[in-house]
Amino acid sequence: MQCPSCQNTDSRVLESRSADSGRSVRRRRECLNCDFRFTTYERVETTPITVLKRSGAKELFNRSKIVNGINRACEKTLVNGSQIEFIVDEIELELNQGIRKEVKTNEIGEMVLSQLKDINEVAYIRFASVYRQFDGINDFMKTLESLKPIKKEQLASVL
Repeated sequence: MQCPSCQNTDSRVLESRSADSGRSVRRRRECLNCDFRFTTYERVETTPITVLKRSGAKELFNRSKIVNGINRACEKTLVNGSQIEFIVDEIELELNQGIRKEVKTNEIGEMVLSQLKDINEVAYIRFASVYRQFDGINDFMKTLESLKPIKKEQLASVL
């Protein structure tokens, strides 16, 4: 690692710790030439994920778009910011672990819906209405009907 002060390549690591929720390592270093101390970060290099839009256009995966969509769906619900971050972390992790580096928007949308279904039904319906482009009340009713069997099973397990 090159010293930012004198450009010498000899340094020693003083301290290492996990950073960025375990996705990187923060290292505190000291130059062996000039004793200047500096910080470096070590991250795993990942291949960028390309998202195929409905229109056929391609764009790089943008985490903030998912966060914004889930935030809108979760407005005035009991879902908090840490739960939303957890959902997006899980989706991003699954995408990065996948073999394919090109994914369709509908696949990402279904991943979000599967996470929201377990957390909050209102947020699930809101997200589904935008993501699946509901045309009217019939689309809402079909989605609500699909939620009913899950609730019956959950009640049976409680009783």
